Amino acid sequence: MASITIRNLDEDLKRRLRIRAAEHGRSMEDEARDILRRSVSTTAPPKNLGRAIHARFAALGGIDLQLPDRRPMREPPDFG
Repeated sequence: MASITIRNLDEDLKRRLRIRAAEHGRSMEDEARDILRRSVSTTAPPKNLGRAIHARFAALGGIDLQLPDRRPMREPPDFG
């Protein structure tokens, strides 16, 4: 198996990893391995604003917006 070294790890992040590992009854190394495994094996599409809006209105059957006519409001000025 491969190994990885992470340098310059923030102390607060290390503390939170230690707490999370203790909550799950495993070592920090096992916890970090599980976090990495879960994060790179997910097949869920990345979240973005468009998907968030779609998810918000999907249960309502979507929405249809009335679009205004696409013609000029007035005649453009003649500079000739």
